[in-house]
Amino acid sequence: MGPWNRVIMAKCQMLVTSFFVLLLGLFLATMAALTYLGAHFAVIGHASPEGTPYEAMHRWAFYTGISLAGLLTLGAALSATATLREAGGLMAGGFLCFALVFCILGQVAFWRLQNPTQVEDAMLDTYDLVYEQAVKNPSSTWRQELLAIQDVFLCCGKRAPSSLPGSSEADLCMGEEAAKQDCLQGIRSFLRTHGHITSTLTSVGLASMVYAMLLSSFLWFAIRSGRSLSRKGTYTLRPRAHGCQPQVPRFRCSQEGLALHHLSEAGALHDRLGPSGPSGGPRLLQNN
Repeated sequence: MGPWNRVIMAKCQMLVTSFFVLLLGLFLATMAALTYLGAHFAVIGHASPEGTPYEAMHRWAFYTGISLAGLLTLGAALSATATLREAGGLMAGGFLCFALVFCILGQVAFWRLQNPTQVEDAMLDTYDLVYEQAVKNPSSTWRQELLAIQDVFLCCGKRAPSSLPGSSEADLCMGEEAAKQDCLQGIRSFLRTHGHITSTLTSVGLASMVYAMLLSSFLWFAIRSGRSLSRKGTYTLRPRAHGCQPQVPRFRCSQEGLALHHLSEAGALHDRLGPSGPSGGPRLLQNN
């Protein structure tokens, strides 16, 4: 396969990869919005006191997701435009965006491996605090917060490892509410599903960034080396070196050659006729 065919294939793959990266950025923006504004996270955040670890992680997750979505969208736009216009500067900008996204996703993956249960522990700690305050003060606003959490997660109370619940705890789950699952188990199952989706997006994002960086670097070198397809058959004017004479157009040379040819024919005719040419004719007649 020749170099031109490789450039054509790389361009097509770059356009498809840019579209896929754009979709990935849209998915990450949707996940960030659901994490910050979704009912499950919002109800826990509303019940969480200020300064708790859950509040800090909640904001960190939202800002990280929005930043990644913006970088992915910008990188996809720059790489697609650079592929169509064959602009080396835009391609370098797209490569930089992909590299930044790769570094951020690598940090997120490393953090999840080092702290796999930190988000779950923060949410469970918040629920335990709300539950204890609601049991101690049934007439306070903590009870309303607890009921809101239970309505969103479709759960009721929590199962204590010891004896039967007291009267205050039993009042929280009566009738059909008692048949629902434990809230601790409900929160764990929801976070497990959310974590699987996040891990999948992170893995796909890392693989896509590696492939996009390879393509963008190859196309950047192709553009810099002059192997772009749109420049084939075009020419550029170069400055004339000092001391070099400009080339004479071919049509001028042909006219000058024709004139020299006529002059040579006239000279040959004059040599044949000699001094008794057409102007010597009358002299001969007078002598005769």
